[in-house]
Amino acid sequence: MNLTSLLNALPGAVAQGLIWGIMAIGVYITYKVLDLADLTVDGTMATGGAVCVMLMLNGVNVWLALACAIVAGMLAGLVTGIFHTAMGIPPILSGILTQLSLYSINLAIMGFKANQGINVTKYALIVSQRNVRALDLSNPIFTSLIALILVIAALYWFFGTELGSSLRATGANGAMSRAQGINTNICKILGLMISNGIVALSSAMLSHYQGFVDVNMGRGAIVIGLAAVIISDVLFGKLFRNFALKLTGVAIGAVIYYIVLQIVLWLGLNTNLLKLLSALIVAVFLAVPHWKANLKGGRGHA
Repeated sequence: MNLTSLLNALPGAVAQGLIWGIMAIGVYITYKVLDLADLTVDGTMATGGAVCVMLMLNGVNVWLALACAIVAGMLAGLVTGIFHTAMGIPPILSGILTQLSLYSINLAIMGFKANQGINVTKYALIVSQRNVRALDLSNPIFTSLIALILVIAALYWFFGTELGSSLRATGANGAMSRAQGINTNICKILGLMISNGIVALSSAMLSHYQGFVDVNMGRGAIVIGLAAVIISDVLFGKLFRNFALKLTGVAIGAVIYYIVLQIVLWLGLNTNLLKLLSALIVAVFLAVPHWKANLKGGRGHA
């Protein structure tokens, strides 16, 4: 095994980790802040890219296409929120229904083709895998880092507002929030919209990075998002108390996840087994707090 090949692959792993880190922040909002299990992201992770790429292929400005991708993701979150709050469907099933619907919708957006390519030489892409070793501002690591910082800053500001605090209260204790006059249904819908909007942003960036959008590119996205959240929780849970630092920890968790994947691939793992490896990584990190509690003589779950 050649160490040079691993070192050459690491910049790409970091760039992908940062892009998926944005998606993981979206997962963090539903999983940790709202305390909801939202599986919509497996669909939204293709929707954002499909909308952005198709608009750009039809001559729309890159920034407008990106904004439309975010709005499309937010609409997907709105549908999941309505399924859950207005129709009384459990959140996990609501997400599955929306995700299932999005598969057909994504195909329709892409002209009923399984994938659509977009060339960096013809279009002004935000990030591109081609520039991953460039020592200038075109490097996707730099661009993704800037995007990540902006997302974290915006969320830190929002969750410090009265409305943002209402969302956090809804996730912490729904019954008490309702007793305080907070409309928890509106908060859940808004949280799902924000989460899926962020996921769609990540999706658009990923489609730019790899140069194409695929209808299946979001499959298993929730596992990657949860992996990043759990890795962050295990490694930085006691260290990062500030909300912005927690979001940063989630992004770092995604980067660690992709570096681990790259190392395992370098060691010779069959790429067809990546989904299995992803599931095992999440399972191990989920089990770590439980194992720690057992070692300390505690009987409770994490």
